[in-house]
Amino acid sequence: MKFKLYQEAALAVDLPGTRFRKGDLVRIVDEHRAEDGTCGYSVEIFNALGKTVEVLTLEERQLEKLRADEILAVREG
Repeated sequence: MKFKLYQEAALAVDLPGTRFRKGDLVRIVDEHRAEDGTCGYSVEIFNALGKTVEVLTLEERQLEKLRADEILAVREG
């Protein structure tokens, strides 16, 4: 498992068909294992005031860990 439950992460890619883009902050809320052993996660996305705006299921490759050299930003959704 690359991510722990309730850990914050960032989207590693834009999500076509949604308003979510690479770099958006997410919180890991569940882990899923496919029959082939690949890992996926349910993530919760919040607005700037902390209200949940979406819960998505993503592949591990669509997420990346946060780094100390990154600065968070706010944008309109």
